[in-house]
Amino acid sequence: MLTAEKLSMSYGDKVLFRDVSFTVGKEDKIGVIGVNGTGKSTLLKAIAQIEVPDSGTISHPKDYTIEYLAQEPMLNPDLTVMDQIYFGENERIQLLRNYETAVLQLEKDPGNITMQQKMLNLQEKMDKENAWGALTEAKTILTKLGITDFEKRITELSGGQRKRVAIAKALIQPRDLLILDEPTNHLDNDTVLWLEKYLQTYPGAIIVVTHDRYFLNRVTTKIFELHQGELYIYEGNYELYLEKKAEREELNKQREAKHQNILKKELQWLRRGARARTTKQKARIERIEGLKSKNFDTKKETIEFQAASSRLGKKVIEIESIDKSFDNRKIISGFSYIIQPGDRIGIIGPNGTGKTTLLNMLAGSEEPDEGEISVGETVKIGYYTQGDEELPGDKRIIDYIKEAAEVLRTKESRLITAEQLLERFLFSRKEQYTYIRSLSGGQKRRLYLLKILMAEPNVLLLDEPTNDLDTETLSVLEDYLEQFSGVVITVSHDRYFLDRVVDKLFIFEGKGKIRSFIGNYSEYITVQEQEQKAELKPQKKEKIESKPKQRKKLSYKDQKEWENIEEEITRIEEKLKEIEQEIIEAGTDAEKAAELYNEQMELERELEQKLERWETLSLLVEEMENDN
Repeated sequence: MLTAEKLSMSYGDKVLFRDVSFTVGKEDKIGVIGVNGTGKSTLLKAIAQIEVPDSGTISHPKDYTIEYLAQEPMLNPDLTVMDQIYFGENERIQLLRNYETAVLQLEKDPGNITMQQKMLNLQEKMDKENAWGALTEAKTILTKLGITDFEKRITELSGGQRKRVAIAKALIQPRDLLILDEPTNHLDNDTVLWLEKYLQTYPGAIIVVTHDRYFLNRVTTKIFELHQGELYIYEGNYELYLEKKAEREELNKQREAKHQNILKKELQWLRRGARARTTKQKARIERIEGLKSKNFDTKKETIEFQAASSRLGKKVIEIESIDKSFDNRKIISGFSYIIQPGDRIGIIGPNGTGKTTLLNMLAGSEEPDEGEISVGETVKIGYYTQGDEELPGDKRIIDYIKEAAEVLRTKESRLITAEQLLERFLFSRKEQYTYIRSLSGGQKRRLYLLKILMAEPNVLLLDEPTNDLDTETLSVLEDYLEQFSGVVITVSHDRYFLDRVVDKLFIFEGKGKIRSFIGNYSEYITVQEQEQKAELKPQKKEKIESKPKQRKKLSYKDQKEWENIEEEITRIEEKLKEIEQEIIEAGTDAEKAAELYNEQMELERELEQKLERWETLSLLVEEMENDN
């Protein structure tokens, strides 16, 4: 167990958290939440002993191990993917690295006697250390994360590929505590779903910062909330946290009301002209001062923002037979769609299939190779781009926002000043006059989002808006988008966000193919599951129809099948054993391992069918023998 006592940390004049204490149990799954800039990432770094707290202590057993995945992982650019994944002094990790390296070397030079002997020695050591299970698990992790080229150097990888390598390293390393800072950023929906299921059964403790509320709800068993320097601990997942937080806020309101009643009576006594002659009266006056200074956490910070958007005509954006390729790789092929006023479209699909490229073309920053995109005259686009938008660090927050507008008209025709809007976006009057360079990454993204919305767009293009925004900001953004009268087109892997915001989907399937779907993300997944079940139904029906009706003797065809079916079952079982061994021997060839897994599943289905058929035929044979 890890124990933290009275931790405090500040950034300049700002206190991130003060005197926070907590414990991390052996199998705790902890989600850390809070508004951006409250110190979530700093707390993780303190626990991982990457940053030293201003005061307080963190203690744990001597052999306690921690693995930390940063929001932006710092990997050694000179290492290969193999060396980075199997990095460290752990004996089992070193054995896996040596084995995988030997497999690669032997693949290049299969006739090398020295390498063959080395491989035999390593296989014996793998047997002795009982490490094959760890190797299989590592291969599963690598396959699910799409890591196949182990000889590439880190410096050759894209940002998304580096993140996947860092996740693989974090999951493969055997640790008592796994700390993850925004692990779902830049992962596609399928990979996030796999990671969610994997972490549910992770054998150690987990501390995670994430904006993904479905992820929080399904993985965590405890919530840590950082709020105004205090740490609130809630038992249960995200859903239970919301319930218990509402109860805490209601209790605080009741306490504040009671406090105000007492203060009111005391002030009345003071105003009647009480003379401070006795020690008792002096003490009472001091108590009144104490009551006046007592602060209750009942002021709920909100980010309400209902600005009027510019008028949008009937024609929005018409996409006609567009094609787009990069390096001879087709990204979009023959895609056409007429975007209508009021459309709410979510864009999903694996990374690298062209989702951001489509947004760039709609925004006019890229041109299609073929086809045409026609934009209506009244369209005013606001484009929230992915990644780090370069904000002027030497500019004050208030001046940056006033570049977009000094006042804004709401849907109710009220005027709101830039200062008031910033307050609603959790920037206090004092903070508004600080420089942008002092903000955290999440605070910069919140500021950037506010500036886009203040320009009163009627078509919003959002590229991964949920990355780097806290859950509270996301909730209010979703509320804003629900009442937004314009068009919303968003790329996102956040299932909760998609369920709340969109009612249509563009599904990027790769090789230029884009499919449309009417409904939100959960509805799409339900339809997918139903279609998969429907594909299996004809096979089941065929089985039922193929069951012979009661009869006195076997047909010639059934007799031949009965004579050979046991040999076929034995053959399939032997083939399955061979494939299991081939999966182990596949080494670092994740593509081959994936093919073998698919073949294994096909054979298991075939074996199940054969066993069912054997049972049917054996009953017929038994019945025939009884009749005779």
